[in-house]
Amino acid sequence: MLEHGAAPPATQQPEPDPPVGGLGARLMRRKPVERLVAEGGQGEGGSLRRSMGVWQLTMISIGATLGTGIFVVLGEAVPDAGPAVIVSFVMAGLTALFSALSYAELAGTIPVSGSSYSYAYATMGELIAWVCGWCLILEYGVSVAAVAVGWGEYLNELLDGTLGITIPDALAAPPGDGGIFNLPALLVVLLAMAFLLGGAKESARANTIMVGVKIAALILFCAVAFTGIRAGNYTPFMPLGMAGVSAAGATLFFSYIGFDAASTAGEEAKNPQRDLPRAIMLSLIIVTALYCLVAAVAVGALPWKKFSGSEAALASIMKDVTGQSFWAVLLAAGAVIAIASVVLTVLYGQTRILFAMSRDGLVPRVFSTVHARTGVPRANTVIVSLFCGVLAAAIPLGQLADATSIGTLFAFALVNIAVIMLRRTRPDMPRTFRVPLSPLFPVIGFALCLWMMGSLQFVTWVVFGVWMAVGLVLYFGYGMRRSRLATAEK
Repeated sequence: MLEHGAAPPATQQPEPDPPVGGLGARLMRRKPVERLVAEGGQGEGGSLRRSMGVWQLTMISIGATLGTGIFVVLGEAVPDAGPAVIVSFVMAGLTALFSALSYAELAGTIPVSGSSYSYAYATMGELIAWVCGWCLILEYGVSVAAVAVGWGEYLNELLDGTLGITIPDALAAPPGDGGIFNLPALLVVLLAMAFLLGGAKESARANTIMVGVKIAALILFCAVAFTGIRAGNYTPFMPLGMAGVSAAGATLFFSYIGFDAASTAGEEAKNPQRDLPRAIMLSLIIVTALYCLVAAVAVGALPWKKFSGSEAALASIMKDVTGQSFWAVLLAAGAVIAIASVVLTVLYGQTRILFAMSRDGLVPRVFSTVHARTGVPRANTVIVSLFCGVLAAAIPLGQLADATSIGTLFAFALVNIAVIMLRRTRPDMPRTFRVPLSPLFPVIGFALCLWMMGSLQFVTWVVFGVWMAVGLVLYFGYGMRRSRLATAEK
């Protein structure tokens, strides 16, 4: 619930730094909340600019979320769950809701760019914060690539319907999917990079326009595809049982990562303590409602077995229902814009998380260097964009989506723990939003995240384990020694 008139966290007595000791003490050193907030916006050579209100923050969350699961991953999830993919969306949304409540409390209390990385740093110590930040790099960076892959599918639909041409498979699919290099996926990431280099305010304005287009496209789809619904397409409702629904839900959780994108804008929001919790909750409600509506119409209009292998399923449904290519072309145009906004906002979130980690000394200083004129971390944006673009061009969608889901779920699980710990260690700290029935709801959120992680394939766990091992090597080889907290102790 919202608490009006709360004083900013910096007015509280600072939490004392943990004592200097052995390896264990160094790994558990925490960064005081007051210091996190005081450093907000500060970078090397310049500062981020506070230019966003609750509307822009909500649009960032919706922009990063809405479209991913419906326009791209639906074709991956329906073969697992059948018509019960609707339940999978509800399940993933419910899991996201409990974590969103925790995010809302912490975003209002610690309004900084690092998102759950910063929350973990303030509550669980540096090593856990690094692990969380490393998961966020997997969550955001890889999801940019995954969404960019789906963008190319809809671009081909649009080109085919308007000009009668398509991009050759060799240049429109990654190795392993029949191609050599996914050029459209690289191009959309570079386009998003160009917007971000123009400034946060300008990027937010462009995103708001794109969000309006994508909502209109989904409403249009529901109106047209509703005429093609056949009751028989809903039976059997759960052909692969609850295991299939759970597996699809874990994959679709990838579709909900966007709501936490608003928390990465904490240092560019005008009134973050008030507006961040509102933006997070409002965006999740809107997105979940639209996801469930579109999924219900889609599986009613197309037999579930026909979804297999389709990354542009909605456009195909429009064409089948109407028998005309016009509506499919119109939806493909909306999808091209919609998915571009996801790439833009998630890429934004990735750069701001690395900005916070760099300011703390855990990654190189180049990621926190801010251009004095634009207030943008330019080098950070270019490096991240090129990495994500190459990844999108070379890796198939399904592998990217599952890798993103496990990183997201792990980070969300840590956020639920962070709420409980901060309530115990700093009970008197002003909070502009409080999770109801704490610690029950955070515990439920934590348990749901673990349950959905358990539904992912073994190969996804192997990838996650390798990713974590690489992250730990980097931390012990670089981050632990270069940490600002470490250098302050010397």
